[in-house]
Amino acid sequence: MREGCSVTAPYPQEDSMTVRRLLALACSATLFTAGAAVAAPAAGPAVSIPKAQWPFQATTVADFDEPWAMTFLPDGTLLVSEKRGALMRLDPKTKRKSAITGVPAVAYGGQGGFGDVLAHPRFAKNGLVYVSYAEPGEGDTRGAAVARAKLTLDATGGGTLSDLRVIWRQDPKVTGNGHFGHRLAFGPDGKLWISSSERQKFTPAQDMKTNLGKLIRLNDDGSVPADNPFVAQGGVAAQVWSLGHRNILGLAFDSKGRLWEHEMGPLGGDELNLIQRGANYGYPMVSNGDNYDGTPIPDHNTRPEFAAPKISWTPVISPAGFVIYSGKQFPAWRGNGFIGGLSSMALVQVSLGDQPRELARYDMGARIREVEQGPDGALWLLEDEASSSTGRLLKLTPKSKAAVENDA
Repeated sequence: MREGCSVTAPYPQEDSMTVRRLLALACSATLFTAGAAVAAPAAGPAVSIPKAQWPFQATTVADFDEPWAMTFLPDGTLLVSEKRGALMRLDPKTKRKSAITGVPAVAYGGQGGFGDVLAHPRFAKNGLVYVSYAEPGEGDTRGAAVARAKLTLDATGGGTLSDLRVIWRQDPKVTGNGHFGHRLAFGPDGKLWISSSERQKFTPAQDMKTNLGKLIRLNDDGSVPADNPFVAQGGVAAQVWSLGHRNILGLAFDSKGRLWEHEMGPLGGDELNLIQRGANYGYPMVSNGDNYDGTPIPDHNTRPEFAAPKISWTPVISPAGFVIYSGKQFPAWRGNGFIGGLSSMALVQVSLGDQPRELARYDMGARIREVEQGPDGALWLLEDEASSSTGRLLKLTPKSKAAVENDA
């Protein structure tokens, strides 16, 4: 597959800009013309919208040390996880940052460290938050873990996690520092969803004796729902909602209650998927990309028994962070998905209608790690701390009030 693009490279920490971006650029001409052969609409290298043409203004609110995720609390403050192992609370009005104590120790290195942070849907009543992180194991192994804790806020702007309990772990822990996934989301049914990537080990994504390469669905206390599709198999299979995934770094529910996820492909073939109960998304049996050593992987359209992506990107965008917009500040954007781009250094806007497609790509000039919607309907972005950024938190608002009124 994809003749003329047999780039040889080591298996990388692929949300690093250098390898994925250079490989994508090296293959872009051939891969763009090959897009018509894939099962999903292939999003070719869209023309990036420069800053002068943005329909929004981006305001820097704060800087963070290797930020990874954020979640808003009911009082309007923001929790931000930092990959090295810190959890910060920010007041967007005063821009005051304060540390949250009691966070778990993390296995920092490569793609590992502190991951997602998520407030319980009933946080105002129960004060519960969920954190994901890379956890060390025996020898040189590690794996993702998810813990639940009570967050008590204090008058100084910080707070403390207490009664922290691990409610889920990747099984087994393996060597390597890549593909943890560990994105978190709550569904409309109150269930907790966890992305468990395949840890760069390929075959576990199809092995039901492991929860690697799977999408996990749990009750909010970590127990297994009785209506999960593989619950009768017992063991870790009971946790699984779907399988055949590679590196999931974005989860979001739309207004219809449907779950969408995006994941990084190998050399080409980043995916946007609509998740179905018990479905197999095919990796590593199929992909619209190739292995990093240049060996081909069969396309999705060669194996119809596997669920195909709704959008496939070659060249890649390196997706990270995901929100489906429902706010008031950008009414024309309601129902659209917004994806952070790492190697693409972009905010990618997608339609989630009957024929999902990329609508726009905003050139942000830095790797975008996380995307969230604020309580007031603004879009918030976290830049990945790298040579292109100091780990900024950006707030996106319409350029003018008139523009909002004209869109309504």
